[in-house]
Amino acid sequence: MASVAQNISALTESAPAKAPLPRRQYPGALIVVEGTDGSGKSTQLYLLKRWLEINGYRIHFTEWNSSPLVKSATRRGKQRRLLTPTTFSLLHAADFADRCERQIVPLLHGGYLVLADRYIYTAFARDAARGCSPHWLRNLYSFAPIPDITFYFRAPLEVAVNRIVAGRPKLKYYEAGMDMGISLDRAESFRIFQERILDNYDHMVETDRFVLMDGTIQVNKLQKLMRQMLRERVDLAQFAPKKK
Repeated sequence: MASVAQNISALTESAPAKAPLPRRQYPGALIVVEGTDGSGKSTQLYLLKRWLEINGYRIHFTEWNSSPLVKSATRRGKQRRLLTPTTFSLLHAADFADRCERQIVPLLHGGYLVLADRYIYTAFARDAARGCSPHWLRNLYSFAPIPDITFYFRAPLEVAVNRIVAGRPKLKYYEAGMDMGISLDRAESFRIFQERILDNYDHMVETDRFVLMDGTIQVNKLQKLMRQMLRERVDLAQFAPKKK
């Protein structure tokens, strides 16, 4: 795994850093959801996606850690528990860079409404919780387009943790933050890890202009609010199906 990390690091160092794309330089729009595990963000984005699809809008959906480029390396590293915080971060950065170059940026320029389940702020929250430098992380993802809206779904720590623990037969090693040696108990390690992540997210609300969403509100009411905010901030007419 050391060689994998070195190769990815070499790629990121050899490629010139790109400045964030200015807002609205392209005809598309980027909508992002962020939040801790169990905050309800993925459910809400799925409902929004289905609503937009049913109404014929031009959309594209992308999610964190989904590029085939590094999937096998990440899987092997997790299975053998070889991932250091820096290696883990670089693998996720390579994944994001691939999706950004092949999907996100081209589709934004093509006039699509791009929906992202987790974005660069996931790295800023999780990787920093693992000890990576916040400044290093910001620089690593400096090429990423700035979202038009970042919905931050926030649920109290115990609510979010209970949702995950109740729905999982067993927490995974890295998911629970066991690699940091916080606690020998997976449930306790997961809770402490999520608390650190939550704190990092909270610090980004003002600096990154998050739209704060209460993850404890009823699903249908929260979805209605999300759609309303989307209409107010994005001209959905430009993504509607063309009239024949």
